[in-house]
Amino acid sequence: MRGCNSRSGLTVYYVYALQSLKNKNWLYIGSSENLRARFDEHTSGKVISTAKYRPLRLVYYEAFLNKKDATLREYQLKHNSQQKEQLKLKLINSLQAE
Repeated sequence: MRGCNSRSGLTVYYVYALQSLKNKNWLYIGSSENLRARFDEHTSGKVISTAKYRPLRLVYYEAFLNKKDATLREYQLKHNSQQKEQLKLKLINSLQAE
């Protein structure tokens, strides 16, 4: 999921959640302009904060046209435990099916 939409020339910013397959209660929140490349960095162990939780899977993402909005949303999910818990609850039903 590349950040630039070649048709419109718009840059898209992603806020995403990764789940560890070792510890399914563990959730990592991050942001990137290039979600696919960033996910590859996480799964290959290049990101220190997620390396020990591999293997990982992408369980959620949101797309924004404004970097400020994406940064704010990432901050909300990382620093507001209520927002993070709401996201976890949203994901529970879809993740339990697997």
